[in-house]
Amino acid sequence: MNTIVSALMALALLAVAPVFGQTADASRQDSVRQRSADVMPFDMNATTHVFTKTPSGGIQRVVLKTPGDTKQTALIRRHLRDIANKFARGDFGAPADVHGAGMPGLAALKSAIPGDLQVRYRDLRSGAEIRYSSRNPKIVSALHEWMDAQLADHGTDAMAGHDHDDSMQH
Repeated sequence: MNTIVSALMALALLAVAPVFGQTADASRQDSVRQRSADVMPFDMNATTHVFTKTPSGGIQRVVLKTPGDTKQTALIRRHLRDIANKFARGDFGAPADVHGAGMPGLAALKSAIPGDLQVRYRDLRSGAEIRYSSRNPKIVSALHEWMDAQLADHGTDAMAGHDHDDSMQH
C-alpha cells in the first residue's frame, strides 16, 4: 500500500511541475531581471510576460498587472513593436543580451531561412503581443524552447498563457 501511495504522490508532484521546463535558480532570475532593465523600457514590477506555445509557434504578451497606466502601456508597445521588427529581420540580440547567447532555441531561430519565421505585432488593451509562427518544425521547436527559457528565467514576472485568451485585446 505504501508503494501505491508513494507512486501516487510522485505522479501528483509531476502533475504540478512547471509546464514549460525547469525554473531557473534565484540568482539567475535576479541577473536576468537586472539585465532586463537595460533592454526593456517599461517597469518590470508593473508588468507580466505571458508566453503561450501554439502548434505553429507561440505568442509573447507583455501586459500591465493593473490596467490604466498609459505611460507603461506605451512603453510596452514601443518595445514589443521594436522586438517584432528586429525578429522579423533575424535580429535576436535583445534576448541574447538578457538571457545569454546560449539561450535555448536562440541558435535555431538565428539560423532560420528568411520567410521561415512569421512575426506579427498587435496592440492589446493593457500592453502588446507578438505572434510567432512557422511551418518548419525545427523553428516551431526552437520557439517552444525559447519560451520555456523565458518562463524559467523571468520567474514570477512571467507566466504560461492560453491561445484562446483574447480577453486582453485592444
